[in-house]
Amino acid sequence: MLHERLMSWTRGAVAACLLAAAGTAIAEAPQQKTQVPGWYRTMVGDFEVTALYDGYIDLDPAALLKFTRPGEIRRGMDRNFLSGKTIQTSVNGYLVNTGQQLILVDAGAQQMFGPTLGKLADNLKAAGYDPAQVDLVLITHLHADHVGGVLAADGQPLFPKAQVMVTQPEADFWLSDAKMQAAPKEMQGFFQMAKTAVAPYQAAGRVKLFAPNEQIAPGVKAVATGHTPGHSSYLFESKGQKMLVLGDMVHIGAVQFARPEVAMAFDTDNQPAIASRKTVWAQAAKEKWLLAGAHVSFPGLGHLRAEGRGFAWVPVDYSPIRSDK
Repeated sequence: MLHERLMSWTRGAVAACLLAAAGTAIAEAPQQKTQVPGWYRTMVGDFEVTALYDGYIDLDPAALLKFTRPGEIRRGMDRNFLSGKTIQTSVNGYLVNTGQQLILVDAGAQQMFGPTLGKLADNLKAAGYDPAQVDLVLITHLHADHVGGVLAADGQPLFPKAQVMVTQPEADFWLSDAKMQAAPKEMQGFFQMAKTAVAPYQAAGRVKLFAPNEQIAPGVKAVATGHTPGHSSYLFESKGQKMLVLGDMVHIGAVQFARPEVAMAFDTDNQPAIASRKTVWAQAAKEKWLLAGAHVSFPGLGHLRAEGRGFAWVPVDYSPIRSDK
C-alpha cells in the first residue's frame, strides 16, 4: 500500500514538473520584433505608385479635433478598434513613376520630428529606387513632417538632381521672415524648419514655385485644398484612372472621413480645409478615385464610399503587381 502511494506521488510530482517546465519553455528562435520595410506598390493606369512609410506621430484626437459632437471622437475610435487616448498616426510619402519622370509627393520629416520618423529614404531604397533618380519632389505644404526629408541626415540635399516644387502662397507664408516674426513664439520653429529644409535647394536654384491648381507635369495637376495658405493635393491621371494625394486633408480618419466638417488644430484656417474636404470627399466617392493620405494608416491608400450623411474609408486590398497588365 505504501509502495503504491509513493509511486502515485512520484508520478504526480513528475507530471507537475513537466507541466511547469512546459509553461516556462523558451522557443529556440527568439522573437524578432522588427517589421518589413515600409513600402507598398500599386498601379494607376500606367503610373507605378509606391507608398513610402516615414514613421509615425502620436496624436491626441480629443485635444486636436474641432467642431465635434459629444462622444463623437470616442465612438469613432472605438469603431476603428483604437482603444487608447492617443493614436499612432502614419507619415507617408508617395513615389510615382510615370514612365517619363520619377515624382515624389512629400518627403517625410527626416530628423526634424524625433526618432519615430525619418525612415522614408531607407524605404525608398528598399523599394528599389535611389534618391538620385528622383526628378521632382512635390510638397503638399511646408510643415516639417512633409518637407524635412528633402535633406539627408547630414543636412545635405537628399535628392541631388530633383526640383522641389511648392505653391507660391505656401512659400510666401512659411519662408517669410516677417511672417515668422509675427507668429506666436511656439509656432516660429515651424517656419524655421521649413526654411532650413529648402535652403540648399534654393541656393542651387532648384526650388520652383507655382500657382494654385496648376498643371505640374503630364498627368499631374495641383489641387488647392485648404489646411495651410498654399496647401495643394496632387491629382494623378493615367488611362482614365485617378489618384489624389491628399497631403493633410485628413489627420484622424476615424472621425474625419465620416464627418468632413470636423477640423484640425493644425489648420491655418479651418473653413477652407472643411470646404475642401466636403468637396473632395463627395467627388472622390462618386468618381471612385484612389486616395493617398499622408496621415492615413500605412500604406494610406484606399477609396471613400458614401455612407449615410458621411463617408466610410475602404483600404486597398493587397495585390501583387502583374507584368502582363
